Amino acid sequence: MSEDHEAISDLPIACTLTPGELTAMRDVLLPGLLNKATAQEPIPGGFRWRFRAETGLLSEAATVIDAEHRCCRFLRFVLRVEAGEGPVWLEVTGPAGTDDFLTALLDTPGVPKDG
Repeated sequence: MSEDHEAISDLPIACTLTPGELTAMRDVLLPGLLNKATAQEPIPGGFRWRFRAETGLLSEAATVIDAEHRCCRFLRFVLRVEAGEGPVWLEVTGPAGTDDFLTALLDTPGVPKDG
């Protein structure tokens, strides 16, 4: 196991935003982006979401990832863009307990729960 991986797994599973900040920023953080997902599926350590390839999605995803990386430092993001007009996939994972954290954070109506 690398030192970087060990350091990430030692980070506390907590968001540094206050509840008020989280509510105010909800639309520009993961909950807002994930409302556009067409599917969600569990993966080891977190979840994977599928999106239709749409203009502006990649820049929005990059902005959300940047913001989330600052307030939830324990999260790991993988953004995969398929060829042509194929789907865009976002994987969000982290150390043990991350899936529970994400489930609580994303308890948002409108986000698909099945692949």
